[in-house]
Amino acid sequence: MEKSFFDVAASGARKRKQEHPLKYTWQFWFSKKVPRQRFAEYAENLRTVGTFKTIERFWRYYSHMKKPSQLEACNIHIFKDGIQPMWEDSYNKNGGKWVVRLRKGLASRCWENVLFAIIGEQFDVGDDICGAVLAIRPHEDLISIWHRDGENTRSKAKIEETMLRVLDLGKDVAMSYVRHDVILSTVTHDHPAPVSPHSTH
Repeated sequence: MEKSFFDVAASGARKRKQEHPLKYTWQFWFSKKVPRQRFAEYAENLRTVGTFKTIERFWRYYSHMKKPSQLEACNIHIFKDGIQPMWEDSYNKNGGKWVVRLRKGLASRCWENVLFAIIGEQFDVGDDICGAVLAIRPHEDLISIWHRDGENTRSKAKIEETMLRVLDLGKDVAMSYVRHDVILSTVTHDHPAPVSPHSTH
């Protein structure tokens, strides 16, 4: 468990007698941002934080996590169990992601809203959702929603619509879409991932 990600260890929390199940089992992941890191280095840098399938177990982890404003140069990931937060994962490689760029100071509220929306099935696109990433960067933060099918225009539109509603940032929000197969076609495992302000890998 990544100590720098937590204020205190969550493992000592008591299990509630009655828990409320979520539709899917989810995993939290953590990775530090390393400049010009290669694919293999990115994979080695990924750390699982914990797995949960009830509301109560979500809170066991989330209530002990540091706020985004307390973190530097890292990525926080939440993905369905069995899906790794990597473009190359079989669930991700034919999909894509909506990316929202945030000015500093907004990430804590926006990320919490996205977490509640994603585990609460507010995106309403069924199995198409893979996960979400919060990328903490020096001058801005980024939130992305990853999904499975880059050809599914209905799902893409629904995810965009839901993100705009959940984030509630007004008309000036900077939002873009990128397909994972396009990214993968430009890089190899022996070379660094492309440097981009939209990169949340």
